Parts: sequence; structure tokens; C-alpha cells
Amino acid sequence: MDETNTPPQTSHNNLEPHRGTLILVLGILSLVMCGFFTGIPAWIMGRNDLKKIKAGLMEPEGEGSTKGGMICGIICCIISLLSIIGIVLLILLGIGLESANI
Repeated sequence: MDETNTPPQTSHNNLEPHRGTLILVLGILSLVMCGFFTGIPAWIMGRNDLKKIKAGLMEPEGEGSTKGGMICGIICCIISLLSIIGIVLLILLGIGLESANI
């Protein structure tokens, strides 16, 4: 009897492994402290991986964490963009008020 220690063949063996945990960590880091530096990669990687999951090229187990990380990255990018716009508007308002007082 020749037994080998090979894992059972499943339909997921030939699929690319998901990166859901990595994308989720990047998304959470973007909300907590890293901003655009991890938010944009979480958004891009999440979008690409979800396309691969829907096409059947990547393991579907990571779909939930991939979506969560991508959504965190999107939220961070929107909040950061709104913050930058607000800061620029405050600076322009300050310059306008200063020039009106002279």
C-alpha cells in the first residue's frame, strides 16, 4: 500500500489565494493613522481582487474582508479629500480677511 500525503483535490486548489486580510489591514490603517498612503492601495487592490473573485480566478473566501478593506480605503480617501478641501478654503478665507483689514 503506497499512501501519499497529498491534500484532497478541491476546486479551489488552482485558484489564486485571496489577499482579503492584507486589504482589510490596509483599509483599517488608512482610517486610523496612515490616510492616503494605505487607503489608495486598499481601494485599488480591493477592486482588482473583487474582479478576480467574480471571474473565478481567486479564492472566494476572502470576498468579505476584501470588500471591508476596500470600503475602509474609500471612506478614508473621501474624508481626507474633504479635509484637504476644507483646509484650503480656510487658508483662502484667512488670506481674504487679512487683506480686507489692511
